[in-house]
Amino acid sequence: MIAKTMAFLVNDEPIVIVCSGDKKIDNHKYKEYFKCKAKMIPGNDLESIIGFEPGGVTPFEVNDNVKAYLDISLKDYDVLYPAGGTKTSAIKLTLSELEKYSNFIDYIDVCK
Repeated sequence: MIAKTMAFLVNDEPIVIVCSGDKKIDNHKYKEYFKCKAKMIPGNDLESIIGFEPGGVTPFEVNDNVKAYLDISLKDYDVLYPAGGTKTSAIKLTLSELEKYSNFIDYIDVCK
């Protein structure tokens, strides 16, 4: 499954959320978990805040202050393909490899 990585600001702190590519953020669930409205980082600010250009956002090697979360939707798949840092690259991983190399904070349930 293609995994997508989305970048948000939570109380002015940058985060990335990796989820199954066919899922979307559920605003109600997001607000329940993070206690604020979902605020995506504008595309022209992604590289300076997260460390990657739009279309290439990945949970690996993000800027030091960026926290990564994995949505539970990823648990349905054995093999995942998250972006590899550019618009035209991806990497093939198992879920356990994604956990290991992304240094994620927690699993969350914020998608519909």
